[in-house]
Amino acid sequence: MSGKQIHLAAFFPGIGNSTVWSDPQAGSQIGFESFVHLAKTAERGKFDFLFLAEGLRLREHKGETYELDVAGRPESLTVLSALAAVTDRLGLAATVNSTFNEPYEVARRLATLDHLSEGRAAWNVVTSWDEFTGENFRRGGFLAEADRYTRAAEFLATARELWDSWAEGDVLADAAGGRFVRAGAGGFAHRGRHFDISGRFNTPRPPQGHPVIIQAGESPQGRDFAASDADVIFSRYSRLAEARQFYRDVKGRLAAHGRSPEQLKILPSASYVLGDTTEEAHERAAAIRRAQTGPQTAIAHLEAIWGRDLSDHDPDGPLPDVDPDPDSLLLKGHALFRVDREATARQWRTLAQERGLSIRELVTEVTGRQTFIGTAREVADAIDGFVQSDGSDGFVLTPHLTPGGLDDFVDQVVPLLQEKGVYRTDYTGSTLRDHLGLTAPKQRIREATA
Repeated sequence: MSGKQIHLAAFFPGIGNSTVWSDPQAGSQIGFESFVHLAKTAERGKFDFLFLAEGLRLREHKGETYELDVAGRPESLTVLSALAAVTDRLGLAATVNSTFNEPYEVARRLATLDHLSEGRAAWNVVTSWDEFTGENFRRGGFLAEADRYTRAAEFLATARELWDSWAEGDVLADAAGGRFVRAGAGGFAHRGRHFDISGRFNTPRPPQGHPVIIQAGESPQGRDFAASDADVIFSRYSRLAEARQFYRDVKGRLAAHGRSPEQLKILPSASYVLGDTTEEAHERAAAIRRAQTGPQTAIAHLEAIWGRDLSDHDPDGPLPDVDPDPDSLLLKGHALFRVDREATARQWRTLAQERGLSIRELVTEVTGRQTFIGTAREVADAIDGFVQSDGSDGFVLTPHLTPGGLDDFVDQVVPLLQEKGVYRTDYTGSTLRDHLGLTAPKQRIREATA
Protein backbone atom coordinates (compact mmCIF):
# COMPACT_ATOMS: atom_id res chain seq x y z
CA MET A 1 0.00 0.00 0.00
CA SER A 2 1.33 3.47 -0.86
CA GLY A 3 -0.55 6.45 0.54
CA LYS A 4 -3.93 7.01 2.11
CA GLN A 5 -6.55 4.58 0.83
CA ILE A 6 -9.28 6.15 -1.30
CA HIS A 7 -12.96 5.54 -0.57
CA LEU A 8 -15.45 5.68 -3.45
CA ALA A 9 -19.23 5.68 -3.46
CA ALA A 10 -21.76 6.01 -6.27
CA PHE A 11 -24.78 8.31 -6.33
CA PHE A 12 -27.72 7.20 -8.43
CA PRO A 13 -28.45 10.32 -10.51
CA GLY A 14 -31.98 11.53 -10.77
CA ILE A 15 -32.55 14.53 -8.52
CA GLY A 16 -31.27 17.75 -10.06
CA ASN A 17 -30.10 18.92 -13.44
CA SER A 18 -26.86 16.91 -13.27
CA THR A 19 -28.80 14.10 -14.93
CA VAL A 20 -29.08 14.29 -18.72
CA TRP A 21 -32.29 12.27 -18.80
CA SER A 22 -33.01 13.31 -22.40
CA ASP A 23 -29.80 11.71 -23.73
CA PRO A 24 -30.52 8.80 -26.14
CA GLN A 25 -28.26 6.59 -24.01
CA ALA A 26 -30.20 7.34 -20.82
CA GLY A 27 -32.43 4.63 -19.37
CA SER A 28 -35.28 4.63 -16.90
CA GLN A 29 -35.02 6.69 -13.71
CA ILE A 30 -37.36 4.35 -11.82
CA GLY A 31 -37.02 0.94 -13.49
CA PHE A 32 -35.38 -1.63 -11.24
CA GLU A 33 -33.03 -2.67 -14.03
CA SER A 34 -31.43 0.81 -13.88
CA PHE A 35 -30.73 0.48 -10.17
CA VAL A 36 -29.34 -3.02 -10.69
CA HIS A 37 -27.01 -1.91 -13.48
CA LEU A 38 -25.49 0.95 -11.49
CA ALA A 39 -25.24 -1.12 -8.30
CA LYS A 40 -23.49 -3.99 -10.03
CA THR A 41 -21.12 -1.59 -11.78
CA ALA A 42 -20.24 0.02 -8.45
CA GLU A 43 -19.69 -3.38 -6.86
CA ARG A 44 -17.51 -4.46 -9.78
CA GLY A 45 -15.46 -1.33 -9.05
CA LYS A 46 -15.20 -2.33 -5.36
CA PHE A 47 -17.02 0.85 -4.26
CA ASP A 48 -17.91 1.27 -0.60
CA PHE A 49 -21.59 1.99 -1.18
CA LEU A 50 -24.40 3.07 -3.50
CA PHE A 51 -26.28 6.13 -2.31
CA LEU A 52 -29.88 7.08 -3.03
CA ALA A 53 -31.21 10.54 -2.30
CA GLU A 54 -34.85 11.22 -1.52
CA GLY A 55 -37.55 13.53 -2.78
CA LEU A 56 -40.67 13.78 -0.64
CA ARG A 57 -42.56 16.08 -3.00
CA LEU A 58 -42.39 16.89 -6.68
CA ARG A 59 -40.75 20.25 -7.21
CA GLU A 60 -42.88 23.03 -8.65
CA HIS A 61 -42.09 25.95 -10.93
CA LYS A 62 -44.67 28.73 -11.14
CA GLY A 63 -47.17 26.44 -9.46
CA GLU A 64 -46.74 23.56 -11.89
CA THR A 65 -44.60 20.41 -11.80
CA TYR A 66 -41.01 21.30 -12.69
CA GLU A 67 -40.76 19.31 -15.91
CA LEU A 68 -37.07 20.05 -16.52
CA ASP A 69 -35.91 18.22 -13.41
CA VAL A 70 -36.12 14.58 -12.35
CA ALA A 71 -37.63 15.54 -9.03
CA GLY A 72 -38.52 12.23 -7.39
CA ARG A 73 -37.98 8.51 -7.41
CA PRO A 74 -39.21 5.30 -5.75
CA GLU A 75 -38.82 5.03 -1.97
CA SER A 76 -35.14 4.42 -1.24
CA LEU A 77 -35.21 1.70 1.43
CA THR A 78 -37.56 -0.40 -0.69
CA VAL A 79 -35.19 -0.16 -3.67
CA LEU A 80 -32.14 -0.96 -1.53
CA SER A 81 -33.85 -3.95 0.05
CA ALA A 82 -34.37 -5.35 -3.44
CA LEU A 83 -30.76 -4.57 -4.38
CA ALA A 84 -29.56 -6.50 -1.33
CA ALA A 85 -30.63 -9.66 -3.15
CA VAL A 86 -28.57 -8.97 -6.29
CA THR A 87 -25.37 -7.63 -4.69
CA ASP A 88 -22.95 -9.25 -2.25
CA ARG A 89 -20.61 -6.63 -0.79
CA LEU A 90 -21.76 -3.17 -1.91
CA GLY A 91 -22.99 -0.91 0.90
CA LEU A 92 -26.57 0.35 0.52
CA ALA A 93 -27.17 3.92 1.71
CA ALA A 94 -30.56 5.65 1.85
CA THR A 95 -31.58 9.19 2.67
CA VAL A 96 -34.37 9.12 5.25
CA ASN A 97 -35.91 12.34 6.53
CA SER A 98 -35.96 12.87 10.30
CA THR A 99 -38.57 15.63 10.14
CA PHE A 100 -41.43 13.66 8.58
CA ASN A 101 -40.81 10.19 10.01
CA GLU A 102 -40.82 8.49 13.42
CA PRO A 103 -37.84 6.74 15.08
CA TYR A 104 -39.48 3.35 15.64
CA GLU A 105 -40.45 2.80 12.02
CA VAL A 106 -37.18 4.13 10.56
CA ALA A 107 -35.07 2.10 13.00
CA ARG A 108 -37.05 -1.01 12.12
CA ARG A 109 -36.72 -0.52 8.35
CA LEU A 110 -32.97 0.15 8.57
CA ALA A 111 -32.41 -2.82 10.88
CA THR A 112 -34.31 -4.95 8.39
CA LEU A 113 -32.14 -3.74 5.50
CA ASP A 114 -29.01 -4.45 7.54
CA HIS A 115 -30.22 -8.00 8.22
CA LEU A 116 -31.27 -8.63 4.60
CA SER A 117 -27.91 -7.37 3.31
CA GLU A 118 -25.87 -9.02 6.08
CA GLY A 119 -24.46 -5.76 7.35
CA ARG A 120 -24.41 -3.29 4.47
CA ALA A 121 -27.00 -0.65 5.43
CA ALA A 122 -26.37 3.08 5.84
CA TRP A 123 -28.64 6.00 6.72
CA ASN A 124 -28.15 9.56 5.47
CA VAL A 125 -29.86 11.54 8.22
CA VAL A 126 -31.46 14.70 6.84
CA THR A 127 -33.94 17.30 7.97
CA SER A 128 -36.57 19.08 5.89
CA TRP A 129 -36.45 22.85 5.82
CA ASP A 130 -39.56 23.87 3.88
CA GLU A 131 -43.26 24.16 4.60
CA PHE A 132 -43.82 23.20 0.97
CA THR A 133 -42.71 19.60 1.64
CA GLY A 134 -44.54 19.60 4.95
CA GLU A 135 -47.86 20.07 3.17
CA ASN A 136 -47.62 16.47 1.96
CA PHE A 137 -47.64 15.39 5.61
CA ARG A 138 -50.05 18.00 6.98
CA ARG A 139 -47.14 19.38 8.96
CA GLY A 140 -46.34 22.51 7.01
CA GLY A 141 -44.28 24.76 9.26
CA PHE A 142 -44.97 22.67 12.35
CA LEU A 143 -41.35 22.75 13.47
CA ALA A 144 -39.06 25.78 13.44
CA GLU A 145 -35.99 25.31 11.26
CA ALA A 146 -33.72 26.01 14.23
CA ASP A 147 -35.25 23.01 16.02
CA ARG A 148 -34.84 20.53 13.18
CA TYR A 149 -31.26 19.59 14.07
CA THR A 150 -32.28 19.05 17.69
CA ARG A 151 -35.07 16.76 16.51
CA ALA A 152 -32.65 14.97 14.16
CA ALA A 153 -30.13 14.45 16.97
CA GLU A 154 -32.80 13.05 19.27
CA PHE A 155 -34.26 11.00 16.41
CA LEU A 156 -30.86 9.36 15.83
CA ALA A 157 -30.26 8.83 19.55
CA THR A 158 -33.69 7.18 19.85
CA ALA A 159 -33.02 4.92 16.86
CA ARG A 160 -29.76 3.82 18.48
CA GLU A 161 -31.59 3.03 21.70
CA LEU A 162 -33.96 0.84 19.71
CA TRP A 163 -31.12 -1.00 17.95
CA ASP A 164 -29.42 -1.50 21.30
CA SER A 165 -32.58 -2.85 22.94
CA TRP A 166 -31.56 -6.32 21.75
CA ALA A 167 -28.35 -7.70 23.27
CA GLU A 168 -26.10 -10.35 21.81
CA GLY A 169 -27.54 -13.71 22.75
CA ASP A 170 -31.12 -12.48 23.15
CA VAL A 171 -32.22 -14.85 20.39
CA LEU A 172 -32.04 -18.21 22.20
CA ALA A 173 -33.82 -20.51 19.73
CA ASP A 174 -33.82 -23.10 22.52
CA ALA A 175 -36.00 -25.86 21.13
CA ALA A 176 -35.47 -28.14 24.14
CA GLY A 177 -36.42 -25.46 26.63
CA GLY A 178 -39.15 -24.01 24.45
CA ARG A 179 -37.74 -20.47 24.57
CA PHE A 180 -36.97 -18.44 21.47
CA VAL A 181 -35.93 -15.09 22.98
CA ARG A 182 -34.54 -14.00 26.33
CA ALA A 183 -36.86 -12.15 28.68
CA GLY A 184 -36.42 -8.41 28.32
CA ALA A 185 -35.38 -8.52 24.68
CA GLY A 186 -36.37 -5.39 22.79
CA GLY A 187 -37.51 -3.46 25.82
CA PHE A 188 -37.03 0.31 25.57
CA ALA A 189 -38.24 3.59 27.03
CA HIS A 190 -37.30 7.01 25.69
CA ARG A 191 -38.37 10.29 27.26
CA GLY A 192 -37.27 13.43 25.46
CA ARG A 193 -38.33 16.79 24.07
CA HIS A 194 -39.39 15.42 20.69
CA PHE A 195 -40.16 11.76 21.42
CA ASP A 196 -41.83 10.01 24.33
CA ILE A 197 -42.09 6.32 23.47
CA SER A 198 -41.76 2.99 25.25
CA GLY A 199 -42.43 -0.64 24.45
CA ARG A 200 -40.57 -3.47 22.76
CA PHE A 201 -38.61 -3.20 19.55
CA ASN A 202 -39.43 -6.14 17.31
CA THR A 203 -36.25 -6.45 15.19
CA PRO A 204 -33.05 -7.98 16.67
CA ARG A 205 -29.87 -5.94 16.77
CA PRO A 206 -28.52 -5.30 13.23
CA PRO A 207 -25.39 -7.18 12.07
CA GLN A 208 -23.37 -3.93 12.12
CA GLY A 209 -24.71 -3.01 15.55
CA HIS A 210 -25.94 0.23 14.05
CA PRO A 211 -26.20 0.97 10.32
CA VAL A 212 -23.52 3.40 9.12
CA ILE A 213 -24.65 7.00 9.76
CA ILE A 214 -24.15 9.63 7.05
CA GLN A 215 -24.71 13.36 7.37
CA ALA A 216 -24.41 16.33 5.03
CA GLY A 217 -24.49 19.41 7.27
CA GLU A 218 -22.57 22.50 6.18
CA SER A 219 -23.48 24.91 8.98
CA PRO A 220 -21.49 24.96 12.24
CA GLN A 221 -24.42 23.14 13.85
CA GLY A 222 -24.38 20.55 11.07
CA ARG A 223 -20.63 20.07 11.35
CA ASP A 224 -20.91 19.51 15.08
CA PHE A 225 -23.73 17.02 14.52
CA ALA A 226 -21.51 15.10 12.11
CA ALA A 227 -18.50 15.23 14.44
CA SER A 228 -20.53 13.83 17.32
CA ASP A 229 -22.72 11.27 15.56
CA ALA A 230 -21.80 10.53 11.92
CA ASP A 231 -19.55 7.90 10.35
CA VAL A 232 -19.50 9.68 6.96
CA ILE A 233 -20.11 13.32 6.07
CA PHE A 234 -20.82 14.51 2.56
CA SER A 235 -19.02 17.67 1.45
CA ARG A 236 -19.83 20.08 -1.37
CA TYR A 237 -16.27 21.35 -1.75
CA SER A 238 -14.59 20.39 -5.01
CA ARG A 239 -11.82 23.00 -4.95
CA LEU A 240 -8.82 21.73 -3.02
CA ALA A 241 -8.15 24.80 -0.88
CA GLU A 242 -11.76 25.00 0.36
CA ALA A 243 -11.94 21.23 0.74
CA ARG A 244 -8.81 21.12 2.89
CA GLN A 245 -10.19 23.85 5.14
CA PHE A 246 -13.46 21.94 5.58
CA TYR A 247 -11.53 18.69 6.17
CA ARG A 248 -9.39 20.27 8.91
CA ASP A 249 -12.37 21.94 10.55
CA VAL A 250 -14.58 18.86 10.76
CA LYS A 251 -11.79 16.45 11.70
CA GLY A 252 -10.69 18.97 14.33
CA ARG A 253 -14.11 18.80 16.00
CA LEU A 254 -13.93 15.06 16.65
CA ALA A 255 -11.69 15.16 19.72
CA ALA A 256 -14.28 17.15 21.66
CA HIS A 257 -16.60 14.17 21.23
CA GLY A 258 -14.00 11.57 22.21
CA ARG A 259 -13.43 10.48 18.63
CA SER A 260 -10.35 10.11 16.42
CA PRO A 261 -9.99 11.39 12.82
CA GLU A 262 -10.27 7.95 11.21
CA GLN A 263 -13.74 7.49 12.74
CA LEU A 264 -15.30 9.95 10.27
CA LYS A 265 -14.87 9.77 6.49
CA ILE A 266 -15.31 12.98 4.48
CA LEU A 267 -16.58 12.37 0.95
CA PRO A 268 -17.34 15.29 -1.42
CA SER A 269 -19.70 14.85 -4.32
CA ALA A 270 -17.82 14.68 -7.63
CA SER A 271 -18.48 14.22 -11.32
CA TYR A 272 -16.09 13.32 -14.10
CA VAL A 273 -15.69 13.23 -17.86
CA LEU A 274 -13.17 10.98 -19.61
CA GLY A 275 -11.64 11.20 -23.07
CA ASP A 276 -8.88 9.50 -25.02
CA THR A 277 -7.10 12.88 -24.96
CA THR A 278 -7.35 15.90 -22.69
CA GLU A 279 -8.87 17.93 -25.51
CA GLU A 280 -11.51 15.30 -26.24
CA ALA A 281 -12.45 15.13 -22.55
CA HIS A 282 -12.95 18.90 -22.36
CA GLU A 283 -15.03 18.88 -25.54
CA ARG A 284 -17.24 16.15 -24.07
CA ALA A 285 -17.51 18.05 -20.78
CA ALA A 286 -18.66 21.20 -22.59
CA ALA A 287 -21.29 19.22 -24.50
CA ILE A 288 -22.55 17.63 -21.28
CA ARG A 289 -22.79 21.02 -19.56
CA ARG A 290 -24.80 22.38 -22.48
CA ALA A 291 -27.16 19.41 -22.23
CA GLN A 292 -27.50 19.86 -18.46
CA THR A 293 -28.34 23.54 -18.87
CA GLY A 294 -30.70 23.94 -21.80
CA PRO A 295 -32.42 27.26 -22.57
CA GLN A 296 -35.50 26.46 -20.45
CA THR A 297 -33.38 25.28 -17.53
CA ALA A 298 -31.31 28.46 -17.66
CA ILE A 299 -34.38 30.71 -17.49
CA ALA A 300 -35.97 28.57 -14.75
CA HIS A 301 -32.84 28.82 -12.60
CA LEU A 302 -32.71 32.57 -13.11
CA GLU A 303 -36.41 32.92 -12.21
CA ALA A 304 -35.77 30.87 -9.06
CA ILE A 305 -33.17 33.41 -7.90
CA TRP A 306 -34.92 36.55 -9.15
CA GLY A 307 -38.40 35.48 -8.00
CA ARG A 308 -39.85 36.93 -11.20
CA ASP A 309 -41.30 35.64 -14.47
CA LEU A 310 -38.45 36.07 -16.96
CA SER A 311 -39.86 33.93 -19.76
CA ASP A 312 -39.63 36.87 -22.17
CA HIS A 313 -35.83 37.02 -21.76
CA ASP A 314 -33.41 35.50 -24.25
CA PRO A 315 -31.40 32.70 -22.53
CA ASP A 316 -28.47 33.66 -24.76
CA GLY A 317 -28.81 37.31 -23.83
CA PRO A 318 -27.75 39.36 -20.79
CA LEU A 319 -29.11 39.14 -17.25
CA PRO A 320 -32.25 41.19 -16.55
CA ASP A 321 -31.87 44.80 -15.43
CA VAL A 322 -34.66 44.40 -12.87
CA ASP A 323 -33.76 43.57 -9.25
CA PRO A 324 -34.84 40.29 -7.62
CA ASP A 325 -38.07 40.07 -5.67
CA PRO A 326 -36.93 38.63 -2.31
CA ASP A 327 -40.46 37.79 -1.20
CA SER A 328 -41.36 35.66 -4.22
CA LEU A 329 -40.34 32.02 -4.68
CA LEU A 330 -41.14 30.57 -8.11
CA LEU A 331 -39.24 27.27 -7.87
CA LYS A 332 -40.31 25.35 -4.78
CA GLY A 333 -38.76 22.22 -3.28
CA HIS A 334 -35.16 23.01 -4.23
CA ALA A 335 -32.78 23.91 -1.39
CA LEU A 336 -30.40 25.73 -3.73
CA PHE A 337 -32.81 28.65 -4.08
CA ARG A 338 -34.13 29.08 -0.56
CA VAL A 339 -31.73 31.51 1.16
CA ASP A 340 -29.66 34.59 0.36
CA ARG A 341 -31.19 34.96 -3.08
CA GLU A 342 -30.40 38.69 -3.21
CA ALA A 343 -26.75 37.98 -2.38
CA THR A 344 -26.70 35.20 -4.97
CA ALA A 345 -28.14 37.55 -7.59
CA ARG A 346 -25.42 40.11 -6.86
CA GLN A 347 -22.72 37.44 -7.18
CA TRP A 348 -24.20 36.16 -10.45
CA ARG A 349 -24.46 39.67 -11.89
CA THR A 350 -20.84 40.42 -10.97
CA LEU A 351 -19.63 37.17 -12.52
CA ALA A 352 -21.64 37.74 -15.70
CA GLN A 353 -20.31 41.30 -16.08
CA GLU A 354 -16.68 40.35 -15.42
CA ARG A 355 -16.72 37.50 -17.92
CA GLY A 356 -19.32 38.70 -20.41
CA LEU A 357 -21.61 35.71 -19.81
CA SER A 358 -25.12 35.26 -21.15
CA ILE A 359 -27.88 33.88 -18.93
CA ARG A 360 -27.31 30.33 -20.15
CA GLU A 361 -23.53 30.61 -19.93
CA LEU A 362 -23.80 31.95 -16.39
CA VAL A 363 -26.16 29.21 -15.18
CA THR A 364 -23.94 26.61 -16.84
CA GLU A 365 -20.94 28.06 -15.04
CA VAL A 366 -22.50 28.10 -11.57
CA THR A 367 -24.36 24.76 -11.74
CA GLY A 368 -22.76 22.45 -14.28
CA ARG A 369 -19.01 22.24 -13.71
CA GLN A 370 -17.50 18.75 -13.71
CA THR A 371 -14.98 18.00 -10.97
CA PHE A 372 -12.54 15.85 -12.92
CA ILE A 373 -11.97 16.15 -16.67
CA GLY A 374 -9.25 14.42 -18.66
CA THR A 375 -7.84 11.08 -19.70
CA ALA A 376 -8.27 8.15 -17.34
CA ARG A 377 -4.70 8.65 -16.13
CA GLU A 378 -5.24 12.37 -15.51
CA VAL A 379 -8.44 11.75 -13.58
CA ALA A 380 -6.84 8.99 -11.48
CA ASP A 381 -3.89 11.27 -10.67
CA ALA A 382 -6.20 14.16 -9.77
CA ILE A 383 -8.35 12.03 -7.46
CA ASP A 384 -5.30 10.57 -5.78
CA GLY A 385 -3.69 13.98 -5.36
CA PHE A 386 -6.87 15.44 -3.83
CA VAL A 387 -7.13 12.67 -1.24
CA GLN A 388 -3.42 12.53 -0.40
CA SER A 389 -3.52 16.32 0.17
CA ASP A 390 -6.26 15.82 2.79
CA GLY A 391 -8.96 17.42 0.70
CA SER A 392 -11.12 14.38 1.43
CA ASP A 393 -11.07 10.67 2.19
CA GLY A 394 -12.58 9.90 -1.22
CA PHE A 395 -15.57 10.86 -3.35
CA VAL A 396 -19.22 10.16 -4.04
CA LEU A 397 -19.31 9.99 -7.83
CA THR A 398 -22.37 11.26 -9.70
CA PRO A 399 -22.51 10.10 -13.32
CA HIS A 400 -24.53 12.20 -15.75
CA LEU A 401 -26.24 9.19 -17.32
CA THR A 402 -28.54 6.54 -15.87
CA PRO A 403 -27.73 3.72 -15.65
CA GLY A 404 -24.46 3.33 -17.61
CA GLY A 405 -22.71 6.54 -16.63
CA LEU A 406 -20.31 4.84 -14.21
CA ASP A 407 -19.10 2.11 -16.58
CA ASP A 408 -16.13 3.94 -18.09
CA PHE A 409 -14.85 5.07 -14.69
CA VAL A 410 -14.86 1.53 -13.34
CA ASP A 411 -13.29 0.14 -16.51
CA GLN A 412 -10.61 2.80 -16.97
CA VAL A 413 -9.90 4.78 -13.77
CA VAL A 414 -10.31 2.17 -11.04
CA PRO A 415 -7.51 -0.08 -12.42
CA LEU A 416 -5.13 2.90 -12.38
CA LEU A 417 -5.97 3.69 -8.75
CA GLN A 418 -5.38 0.05 -7.91
CA GLU A 419 -2.08 0.17 -9.77
CA LYS A 420 -1.06 3.13 -7.57
CA GLY A 421 -1.77 1.06 -4.46
CA VAL A 422 -4.30 3.56 -3.12
CA TYR A 423 -7.47 1.60 -3.83
CA ARG A 424 -8.53 -1.93 -2.95
CA THR A 425 -8.30 -4.69 -5.52
CA ASP A 426 -10.99 -6.64 -3.69
CA TYR A 427 -13.22 -6.34 -0.68
CA THR A 428 -11.50 -7.49 2.51
CA GLY A 429 -14.64 -7.62 4.64
CA SER A 430 -18.33 -8.28 4.27
CA THR A 431 -19.94 -5.25 5.93
CA LEU A 432 -20.01 -1.57 5.05
CA ARG A 433 -18.21 -0.81 8.31
CA ASP A 434 -15.45 -3.14 7.11
CA HIS A 435 -15.16 -1.24 3.83
CA LEU A 436 -14.94 2.11 5.62
CA GLY A 437 -12.53 0.88 8.30
CA LEU A 438 -15.03 1.61 11.08
CA THR A 439 -15.38 -0.35 14.30
CA ALA A 440 -18.71 -1.60 15.58
CA PRO A 441 -20.45 0.86 17.93
CA LYS A 442 -20.48 0.15 21.63
CA GLN A 443 -23.81 -1.15 22.76
CA ARG A 444 -25.79 0.63 25.43
CA ILE A 445 -25.58 -1.61 28.47
CA ARG A 446 -28.80 -3.45 29.21
CA GLU A 447 -29.06 -5.98 31.96
CA ALA A 448 -30.52 -9.11 30.45
CA THR A 449 -33.05 -11.18 32.44
CA ALA A 450 -32.29 -14.89 32.40
